[in-house]
Amino acid sequence: MQFPDSLLSIKKQFADLPFEAILKTDLLRLGLSFSPEALKVCASAKPKSYFIFSFDRVAQKDLSEIERKSVPEEIALIGGPHDLKRTIVSVRVNPASPYRIETQTSPPGPLSLVRRGRVEGERSDPICDVILPSFPAYYGVPLSSGKPVADIAPTIEWGYLIYLTAFRLCQYFGAEEECQFCDINHNYRQQKNAGRPYTGIKSSGEILEALDIINQKDTEKLSHAYTVTGGSVTSQLGGMKESEFYAQYARAIEKRFPGRWIGKAVVQALPEDEVKILKDAGYAIYHPNYEAWDKRLFEALCPGKSRYVGRDEWIRRIVESAKIFGPENVIPNFVAGVEMSKPYGFETIDEAVASTAEGLDFFMSQGICPRFTVWCVEPNTELSKTNSEPPSLAYYLRLLQVYRDTFRRHRLPIPPGYGEAGVGKAVFSVSAFMDVL
Repeated sequence: MQFPDSLLSIKKQFADLPFEAILKTDLLRLGLSFSPEALKVCASAKPKSYFIFSFDRVAQKDLSEIERKSVPEEIALIGGPHDLKRTIVSVRVNPASPYRIETQTSPPGPLSLVRRGRVEGERSDPICDVILPSFPAYYGVPLSSGKPVADIAPTIEWGYLIYLTAFRLCQYFGAEEECQFCDINHNYRQQKNAGRPYTGIKSSGEILEALDIINQKDTEKLSHAYTVTGGSVTSQLGGMKESEFYAQYARAIEKRFPGRWIGKAVVQALPEDEVKILKDAGYAIYHPNYEAWDKRLFEALCPGKSRYVGRDEWIRRIVESAKIFGPENVIPNFVAGVEMSKPYGFETIDEAVASTAEGLDFFMSQGICPRFTVWCVEPNTELSKTNSEPPSLAYYLRLLQVYRDTFRRHRLPIPPGYGEAGVGKAVFSVSAFMDVL
């Protein structure tokens, strides 16, 4: 494991960024480890659902039984020597990470985040307290089929978002078509092999049943949005093209629960007529993810998308979709970090950040506000063969600065469907973009 510079040095270097965002980003890039005692405490919290990708640095087969069952979906960082405001972070398991969750020997809380020393046995440095997500009342209620709600409709972002992966496989298949950073197909196989309930194609009926349970049990109305997503459909699925397949879920949800949640569709960049099908079905927000801005990188990292659609057409479709959804409701994602992946990526931080900045300026100048996730180097992806470690923390923090500054320059509204923005308020857990706005 190559350790980054000391956190205090990084904090001084990037003094214009909240320390919460700095730490959160480092946890996302390096992952988390857990002491055996901490895992026993975590067993009563909301467990990781593996809602679409693994978002782990190791395969399921390389985890212990208690790690597979007890690792929480997310954690919240708070307090400590740096007096952190509540910061929600998605858990990415990595037993080799320098960051470790341990039990505390004294109040105020049972768990803390520590930074392990470089040498085995060296003293651990405490960073902050850790709060676990409570186990939702609806998670313990089975559907009529016996399937758990957590398989059909897990919640993330501290309960804000219901994540409905309607299709847990992707029709871009194999090394010649799959996005080189994506493990959706492998994750499906490993979760099934691990014996976890993991429905490949979810029916509207079981999703409605799960949502009915959530609606009844979520008495505090913590859930505010739902995402419908899944693998790409290159031909047909169930006799339907991609737009129609994913539209069926919003139609059913909005008919049963009109206006209860904000509906979001995370699918491909589709032609205008298919985008209109999604809008008419009841989705409020459209996420046609573009993954990487640079044309050469898009073609190398997304070979299936490049072959079936093409990078230039993909970008054109994103822009055109703003006519249907409104630019503020088109929020494409990119996978931050793949710009520096080997063997295709840029050699320097300056080059990588400049490329992404060009894409941000292009979209934001038209009122479209991208979001991003921090790349997790998941095993069994094509890029894991040539990238044992993620890009540096300095790269990600430079990106956060550019993202924040571009957002402010174009005077855009806070992206809808993500809750509040700002330190201590943001719930988006797989990058710090909402924490810095």
